[in-house]
Amino acid sequence: MNNSVQILLVDDDAVDREAIVRAFDESGITNPIIMAGDGIEALAILRGSPGRAALQRPYMILLDLSMPRMNGIEFLRELREDPQLSDSLVLVLSTSNSDEDKIAAYGFNVAGYVTKAKAAEDFSLLARLLEVYWRLIELPA
Repeated sequence: MNNSVQILLVDDDAVDREAIVRAFDESGITNPIIMAGDGIEALAILRGSPGRAALQRPYMILLDLSMPRMNGIEFLRELREDPQLSDSLVLVLSTSNSDEDKIAAYGFNVAGYVTKAKAAEDFSLLARLLEVYWRLIELPA
């Protein structure tokens, strides 16, 4: 994977976060991973906060939908309404397999939607998918 691309992992489930990080390590993906437990924390990371600079581009957001305080759909709405963040690359990684959630997420122009049930069987498949994705796409700095 392109080591200059940072990954913002937005998920409140510590077990899932650890499994994703482990799969990336096992796949040799060494990109920096920044963690956020919900949408509010993720927006603070993206925008910066007092004493903390905004997350620098290029980055990709791996987003869970079901989180406390600000869920994934609420996060996507606010992200897309922010002129500085509206073009952020987001891949949804969710426990929800509902068509309603998929339609809502794609309505906010996500790059893809992966259910955790499929990914959890082998998070290394997700890591390999992202590795191939980075080889093929170009992101602005």
